[in-house]
Amino acid sequence: MKDYDNRTVRIYVDFDDCLCETGRFFPGLVKKLFGKDIPYEDMKYFELDKSFSLNSEEFEHMMTIAHEPEALLSFAETPGASETLNSWLDKGYEVSVITGRPFSAYEASREWLDRHNLKDVKLHCLNKYGYDGFIKDCGFSLELEDYYKMHFDYAVEDSPNAFRFFDHLPELKVMVYDRPWNRECEFPNGNYTRCIGWDRIRELVG
Repeated sequence: MKDYDNRTVRIYVDFDDCLCETGRFFPGLVKKLFGKDIPYEDMKYFELDKSFSLNSEEFEHMMTIAHEPEALLSFAETPGASETLNSWLDKGYEVSVITGRPFSAYEASREWLDRHNLKDVKLHCLNKYGYDGFIKDCGFSLELEDYYKMHFDYAVEDSPNAFRFFDHLPELKVMVYDRPWNRECEFPNGNYTRCIGWDRIRELVG
């Protein structure tokens, strides 16, 4: 579908905690690994080492396990995600999943999308958070210089740490998926809207 400038509508979608319930996986993992009982709603920081009070060694160990294919494929879909994305694809919108996962997680991530009837969305691994530090020589499939050449009309994101990747798109409409770690953050401008669920996101994008 074309917008008023006769361009294809392009949508950026984050993977973790937008498409799938990644955050809900971590309290159980932390309890299993370190015996710490910290509920999901108490994850007040996007930085998981800070939310769970982990040292660097513990954090690295946890993140390595969380990026194993078995773990990545186990994440539950966020209700309404695949239905919404497919409705956009049916309208001719271009949907790109831009994830901060390292490229070593690409195959499992692609398989998760395919299993959830999202075979037609594009998937790119962008180094948003420096996760190459705990998975050595992993690489990323999308370089920042190429990402900044991309245009999006809408974005779905949960991480306040990722908002800086939208500075080059002053007209971008950002739907912030409501999560415990973003409830106290300040949005950069009026283009950001907090959304509780995919139904609200779908209303805003159309």
